[in-house]
Amino acid sequence: MELTTSNPARAARFYGDLFGWEVDGDHFLLDGRAVAGLTGSRPDRPDGWLTYLAAPDLDETVERVRSAYGRLLTRPEERPGARSTIVADADGARFGLWQATGFAGCQVRGEPGTMAWSDLLTDDVAAATAFYGSVFGWTLTHEFGSGEWLSEAHDSVAGVISGRYDRRWQPSFQVADCPELADHVGRLGGRVTAGPIEMGLGRYVEIVDPSGAPFAITAPLPRPVELSVAYNDIIGLELTYGGSAAF
Repeated sequence: MELTTSNPARAARFYGDLFGWEVDGDHFLLDGRAVAGLTGSRPDRPDGWLTYLAAPDLDETVERVRSAYGRLLTRPEERPGARSTIVADADGARFGLWQATGFAGCQVRGEPGTMAWSDLLTDDVAAATAFYGSVFGWTLTHEFGSGEWLSEAHDSVAGVISGRYDRRWQPSFQVADCPELADHVGRLGGRVTAGPIEMGLGRYVEIVDPSGAPFAITAPLPRPVELSVAYNDIIGLELTYGGSAAF
């Protein structure tokens, strides 16, 4: 994730108060570890949050984007520890491609204040499924009640939210308590635009920061797990313990 903003100082204050982040050059840090990027406004890209997708071979991935009717928006550039570029999918949603050459991106996940997820907002799920399937080999599932992209290895990589009449990628950051942090947003100059709502396996709130950049926060919801054992299995275990052949 990388935030482009015309006011990096204001962004540093807002996200610092919200997530406990600090700024070191072009990175947001949490306890000294990179959690997101930060850059000033640029003529070749709009302000807001940009989701990067890993591209082991940047040039090859760009060609696959073009073959799937996507567009190359910026020329590939060399960055410390990476090569990157910005593209758009066949429906116009922008995202970045990131070929790591020493720096893979986020250095910590799975705790409050870190990237949790990224969702593609689209009103054409069929076109998105064709594009991301062609470029990355992703498939779409709705196993947990919301759209979820799976890699070729069947790992969860991102989500999809439909019916918004919007075309963009939106990042979500993990928090311990959505309602509590949502109440804090207004005092920091941001605003809540949706939620809290339950989505998938968590509680979800959509937010706009003081500069107008949309993002989301999410908190995992505890789910009870019920385990059942067949009666015959229980009897079998008891008889085996007693020394009899039970199966």
